[in-house]
Amino acid sequence: MNHWILKTEPGTYSFDDLLRDKVTRWDGVSAPAALNSLRAMKEGDAAFIYHTGDVKAIVGLARIASAPYADPKLDDPKRTVIDVEAVRPLASAVPLSAIKADPRFKDLGLVRIGRLSVMPVSSDQWKALLEMAKGG
Repeated sequence: MNHWILKTEPGTYSFDDLLRDKVTRWDGVSAPAALNSLRAMKEGDAAFIYHTGDVKAIVGLARIASAPYADPKLDDPKRTVIDVEAVRPLASAVPLSAIKADPRFKDLGLVRIGRLSVMPVSSDQWKALLEMAKGG
């Protein structure tokens, strides 16, 4: 299983929206590096949902619910989407400031390439972020 971070502006679509909807199509991704990450996803992969804007924190867990497919709203086969399923909110949000302060995340896309909307997370980093979300 691979691990990912999916970024969203909570005023546009929040983790609470995903909890309500249960499953949604993750679309609107246009950056080549983010699209490459979407194309590498597999059904069953795990993802953190990260809120941008004023929140700047990882707030929830999700599961990739489909293989990547072409965005049915666009006439561009390069614009890939996936379906995402809510798992649960984190016990404690993990703020970007805490992630940046921890040397284990120096090579994490969230720290290195802040504008990237979809990025992989190593297994070690995933475990460390889960521990931080428990408050420990």
